[in-house]
This record gives sequence, C-alpha cells and structure tokens, in this order.
Amino acid sequence: MKSSKRASAALAGLALALAVPHADAQSEFPLKSLLFMVPQAAGGSTDTLARTIGQRVGEALGVPVVIENRAGANGIIGTEFVSKAAPTGATLVVSGTSIMAINPSLYARLPYDPVKQFTPVAMFGYSTSVLVAHPSLPVKTIADVIALAKAKPGAIKYASAGIGSSPHLSAELFRQMAGVDILHVPYKGSTPGVSATLTGETEIMFTGVASAVSFIKAGRLRALSINGPKRSPALPGVPTAAESGLPGFEADFWIGLFAPAGTPRPVVTRLNAEVNRILGADAMKERLLEIGVDPLPGTPEQFGELLARDIERWTRAVKNAGLKVE
Repeated sequence: MKSSKRASAALAGLALALAVPHADAQSEFPLKSLLFMVPQAAGGSTDTLARTIGQRVGEALGVPVVIENRAGANGIIGTEFVSKAAPTGATLVVSGTSIMAINPSLYARLPYDPVKQFTPVAMFGYSTSVLVAHPSLPVKTIADVIALAKAKPGAIKYASAGIGSSPHLSAELFRQMAGVDILHVPYKGSTPGVSATLTGETEIMFTGVASAVSFIKAGRLRALSINGPKRSPALPGVPTAAESGLPGFEADFWIGLFAPAGTPRPVVTRLNAEVNRILGADAMKERLLEIGVDPLPGTPEQFGELLARDIERWTRAVKNAGLKVE
C-alpha cells in the first residue's frame, strides 16, 4: 500500500472516529474484560503496539485488557487459538502482515483462514523495516552490504523471525533484487532474531523500526537503510534503501486488531471507534512515531480491503521466491 493511499485511509478513519457521538463513546461496554493475544514474543513491534494501545483501550472502556504472548510457528499458535475462541469480542488477536497476509500462501496446511475466520476490527499502524547490522560488520550502508555479500558469497548471516516471516521475506526480496547470496538463520520471533544480531551470532537483520530503534540509538546496532518510500521520523538520519544503494526496494508492514468471525457488530464498531480516537490523540501519534510506527486509523471495511490487497501482493512474492512450508 503506497504512502498516499495510507494517508487517505488515515484521514478518512480519523474523520470517522471524530464523528462518533460523545454519548455513544461513554455508553456501557458489554464485556467485562478483554484479552489481546500477541502471537509473537514480547518486545517486538506487535507486542509494543498491543501494550501501548491495549492499556488505553482498557482505560477508555473501563475494563481490564490482558496482554498474552503465545509465540511460535510464525504466529500460528496464538492466532489459531483466537480463531477458535467464542465470537463475543472478549478474545482478540493483535496481528500483522506476516501472520495474516503472508502465511496463507506460505503454508500448505494453515489451521486458520484470515478472511473466513476473522473480522478486522481496527488498524493500529504500519512500520517500515530497517536493515541493521552488528557494529563489528564493516558496513555503513545497504550498498556496502551488497558489495561485501558479492565479495564473500554466503558469508553474511541474516536473522529472521522464522521461515516466511516479514523479516525473512524482506531479506529474500533484498537477495533477489541485489543479486547476492546471504545465509538465512531463522529464529522463533523477531525478538530472538534481534537478540542474535545484537550478540553477533548473525550479522544483519531486516526488522521493524520499533523492534530496533532503542538498540540503534544506544549504538548496539548500526542502521544501514530504511526500507520504505520515505525516511522514518524515529530515525531521520538513516537514508532509505533507494537513497543508499538499492532503488525500488521497499518492505513495510501493518499491525492491527482482529476478532473471531461472527463477533457482534456493535462490539466491533465500539472497539474500532476507541482505537481510532486513541490513534488521533497527539500524544499517541508522537509516541508511535518515536518508535517507528505510523498511526493508521480507519474503518473495519478499510482494514479488510487492505488485508485482501496484501494477501494478493504477498502471494505473488512467495510464489516468485519459491517458498513453501509443509
């Protein structure tokens, strides 16, 4: 989804949120508590957004919001759990592009259907990826990585959050476009992958800005490129891939809230309105931009359209890469 389309969706969604009557926003919420399932390890972009927004959703609705992490199998374990939950709206999943839009074309036997078994509730935001390197690797730009990889084929190891994850497909797209040979080392989630790059177990990783920004600012990871159409407000000094050696390379991903299919429409509408209101607050926008996430308010229908487009887009990418997981 191009940045201009995202901006249009954001403005439309924000207008919708502001149009919700105040009385409706104060009406009693029919559920006593909410569970936000995060099908990935704690500390990553998805977990950070779930906790940041979940806390404020709970405050707005006057109910506790519990965050639970069930990592493993590229997000399948936690997502499958929510797909089988009672469709009341009490159990939801905070999920992103790799789990909902990439997994369907990657796995021959995926135990959930993101379209048939889920109802899109609210978009949280999107985060472009950043290429990071362990400081010991003698590179400063993405062009340097390409040159080193061509000089030493197969010598550079890159971490991912698992086969078919967003970091994996970002690196695969990079490999194809740059014409280089780099070695894939999959981990069980983005957080372990970032940790491996921090220790030097792997040399590079494509990961969400939110997952790496604190380590970059602390000098523990070196940022080489922002892989989107524009620089990240969280890392304004880091050039885009196009600016630093690989024109046309973009890899950005969204995160949002899903409920089991059949969840009552009034619950979906109320949750959507609250999330949009939270995303529209200046303090929240500043907080998200600090961690490399662009707020993306919108309607459930717009979220569904985004999901459909990205399933189609990543199906082509997976096919072109020749990837398949049994």
